[in-house]
Formats: sequence, structure tokens, C-alpha cells
Amino acid sequence: MSSRQPRWTQTWLGGVRSAGVDLGHPGERLGLPEHGSGSVAGFGRRLGALVIDWLICAWAITQGLLRIDPTQGSWIPLLVLAAEYILLVGTIGTTLGMRLLGIRVAALGGGRPPFLSVVVRTVLLCLAVPAMIWDRDQRGLHDRTAGTVVVRI
Repeated sequence: MSSRQPRWTQTWLGGVRSAGVDLGHPGERLGLPEHGSGSVAGFGRRLGALVIDWLICAWAITQGLLRIDPTQGSWIPLLVLAAEYILLVGTIGTTLGMRLLGIRVAALGGGRPPFLSVVVRTVLLCLAVPAMIWDRDQRGLHDRTAGTVVVRI
């Protein structure tokens, strides 16, 4: 085998991009721009927004703003987070954490996603595993199932 050609295992382990195939930028298949407003939001912003939202929900519970005893069940903070996502993403397309980091949830056709899509997306997000399975457009399984994409504002 020539030293100039990569071994087949190197291209397989490195993915399609290492084989020299140009897949374009994330979101190109969806008709989204590469940079700026409307482009696909990166993993860091999405994770940061989720952490901010989680901290806001935990703070609201510990401060007694929601009148919920967090010792009564370990599911309470997750249910509060789910309610925040359904309420805010379903009405304005973004949560508090997303807004702070300049991202929002959009339907594939543009605009806010339908309410049922928001509910499906939120349930899958709370399961965590679907959100960790990504495609080349940086959409988690929860976004693919709901027909949504997280974009920059």
C-alpha cells in the first residue's frame, strides 16, 4: 500500500470528511446560512442555554417561588424545566437561557414550531439520550423528530 493513500480504517474511523467528501456547512441541506442570524446554533450555545435554564428552575424551586418541596421527588426539577420549555418555546420560540445566548427553536419551514412539535421535542430532550444523538446538521434526534432546528438569533 502506498504511503500517500490513507488506509481504509483511517477514513472509516475519521468519518466521511476525512475521506475528502465535502458535506458543506451544518444546515446547508436545510437551506440555512453558514454564519450569522438563522444559521445553526453550535453545541456550546445549546448546552449553555440548557444549563442556564436548569439553574433558573432550580433557583425558582429553592427560593420557594413555585411552592414545591424539592425533597418530595427527584423528578420535580425536570418537570419544572419541561414546563418552562413547553410554555416559553411554545409561545415565543425561546427559553430564558436561549435568549441570553442568542438562539431560538425554529420550525424547518421557518417561524415558531407548532405546539405539538414543542411538546414532543421537550419530552425527548428530558430523556437526554435523543439530544445526544446528532446528525451532520447538528440537530439532535429530538429536533429531527419534532421537525425543528435551533438557530442563532
